[in-house]
Amino acid sequence: MTGPGAAAAWVRGREGQGVFDGLEVEREALGARREIGPMTNMQKITLASSRDIPFHNLVLSQSNVRRVKAGISVGELAESIARRGLIQSLHVRPVIGEDGAETGKFEVPAGGRRYRALELLVKQKRLAKSAPVPCIVSSADDGVLIDEVSLAENIERSPLHPLDQFRAFQAMREKGMTEEAIAAAFFIDAKVVKQRLRLVAVAPVLLEVYAADEMTLEQLMAFTVSSDHARQAQVWEAVKNSWSKEPYQIRRMLTEGSVRASDKRARFLGLDAYEAAGGFVLRDLFQQDDGGWLQDSVLLERLVGEKLKAEAEAIAGEGWKWIEVAVGFLYGHTMGLRELLGTTVDLTNEERATREALRDEYDRLEAEYAEAEDLPEEVDQRLGEIERQLSAFDSRRMAFDPDQIGSAGAFVSIDSGGSLLVERGFVRPEDEARVEPLGDAGDVGADGTEPMDPGTGERPAPVISMAGETRPLEEDEDEGDTIKPLPERLVIELTAHRTLALRDAVANNPRIAMTALLHKLVTDCFVSRASGAALEANVRDIHLAVQSADLADSFPAQNIDTRHAGWKADMPLGQGDDVLWNWLHALDEASRQALLAHCLSFGVNALYERPNPYSGMGISQHGLDRRLREADRLARTTGLDLVEAGWKPTVANYLGRVTKSRILEAVREGVGESAAQLIDHLKKGDMAREAERLLDGSGWLPEPLRLDDPDAAAAPVQDVGSDELPAFLTEDDEAHPEDEEKRRHLIAAE
Repeated sequence: MTGPGAAAAWVRGREGQGVFDGLEVEREALGARREIGPMTNMQKITLASSRDIPFHNLVLSQSNVRRVKAGISVGELAESIARRGLIQSLHVRPVIGEDGAETGKFEVPAGGRRYRALELLVKQKRLAKSAPVPCIVSSADDGVLIDEVSLAENIERSPLHPLDQFRAFQAMREKGMTEEAIAAAFFIDAKVVKQRLRLVAVAPVLLEVYAADEMTLEQLMAFTVSSDHARQAQVWEAVKNSWSKEPYQIRRMLTEGSVRASDKRARFLGLDAYEAAGGFVLRDLFQQDDGGWLQDSVLLERLVGEKLKAEAEAIAGEGWKWIEVAVGFLYGHTMGLRELLGTTVDLTNEERATREALRDEYDRLEAEYAEAEDLPEEVDQRLGEIERQLSAFDSRRMAFDPDQIGSAGAFVSIDSGGSLLVERGFVRPEDEARVEPLGDAGDVGADGTEPMDPGTGERPAPVISMAGETRPLEEDEDEGDTIKPLPERLVIELTAHRTLALRDAVANNPRIAMTALLHKLVTDCFVSRASGAALEANVRDIHLAVQSADLADSFPAQNIDTRHAGWKADMPLGQGDDVLWNWLHALDEASRQALLAHCLSFGVNALYERPNPYSGMGISQHGLDRRLREADRLARTTGLDLVEAGWKPTVANYLGRVTKSRILEAVREGVGESAAQLIDHLKKGDMAREAERLLDGSGWLPEPLRLDDPDAAAAPVQDVGSDELPAFLTEDDEAHPEDEEKRRHLIAAE
């Protein structure tokens, strides 16, 4: 058999073999035709004619193969036809009556959705029933089954590659259409259009890689966080031959050296000020990015420093002797300084009205969305903003005695939420009032204030000092498999975290605090009798001389500071010792226990320090063993969980400070061997960052933060040699020269 019938039969035969792929089928079918007969007898193809047929003469064919709804809705297609007209004609065949003659009606085997869309427009009175519809009319006695025509029409269309869609959006945008207009034209959200336009703005070389199916759409989306085409290409070259080229890794590499918009420095400065100064913010349109990434960290640091200094200069006008300025101070930076007692400045009538309006708005929003499972983003942001404003009213500045201001100073920094933090009224020991010999008129006054300038009659301008946060140094790359001991400084920093968390736990457990105090008193009474005072029991606030930069922003630190500020605000300080005694005596039992627990907690010391084999300085090995053993007992009794207390391994506080072997050990213990194998080929910096991501939420803790085995802790402790160290410090490690001189008696060569 030759001719169209033979080709059709060949195609139908190929269907059963699974080779039915649009244009490929057509090419093979035409080839079959050429092979069937001699070239001189090849039959010419005659295409069906087209004509306009009134809509009311069209009916939907029962042979249309499309039964399941897919793609855009009929309503959206109707709107597209109303906007752009009928882009593709219908394929129809005459309907034959029982007498074998044409009825004047035409059935639609190919174009059923277009027919339904036209039908909807007619029902909506937007299209006349007699409107002419462009149609391709095939013969009623065509040898090709009508079902085949319907199937071929749906199968042979080649889907548009996503990149072609992206480029089409870009072309329309370049010709003047806005993102909103493009979205409206295709019945999609404007955000989708913005995302597509961002995708097509990726480096052309990467678009070609994506077009060749050598990159996934998710990977292409990851590259949109940067507009630097050279950097995009550089990152792809670095990861393309690696088995690990996940989108998160691409995003991380592209944003290295950037600062998140959620960083307290960025929140303090404000993105508007940063961008006005020429800074650029990277945004990720495809994932939550907390506001994006600020690319110019140097510019950010300069602008933040300038704003902090301007704030400090304004505060200096209040008459303080000195002002220290920093992005953040270490926890306990006011230790050893006397704090002036001030009085809270009353609110003005305008401020009271503002506060009441904020409270009313907060209550209204809470009531309105009380039943909602998730708050709308804008409502959640507004509630957070109101909370910050109300908090500012509660923590308003204090008024101090003008005669004392000249001998005191203030600390200016940024709190964890990005707001300006001013701590006023601290007197250094060297500025305390003292009696001077007669005749030293040019020295500091007896009240600790600077003497007046005889020329101007005013005190000298306050000293404003700018400081920076200390950052831990990363160790050198370690290619060996041997697990080295933890650096001693790191162990001290980790145990500082533990000490602070343990203080918070003790302060929240008055009964345990009472037991600890009684234990101390009974030990003093029955073991080594005290002398020299009516009661030798005391609490010595332990200074955390070595600590990580994030300790001040930790949950325990914030809990302790908030609790301390609350008690301080309630106490009648500065009104005489008898007044304070009477206030304490009148407290109810629960308040007395809570206050006792809070005060006692400041004496908790779970710090590791190198034992000193020489008496008279530092701590002995026996003393260190006892300290850590008692700290474990307190931790078990209070139920302290360092994970719940907010500690988690990061590059800054652990992973970037230890060897590669230690990093892999942490990942192996926290999330398993398979996770460790994912990163064991990486360089140390990348390994540390990936380990931070993998360990997030795992609950893993380094050895110094874990509880000892309680059974082992219950066993008698033997006094060991003074030069022995815990298992994780059994070998010396590389020293930190910047700490050697400062703490030679505490930190030996690591």
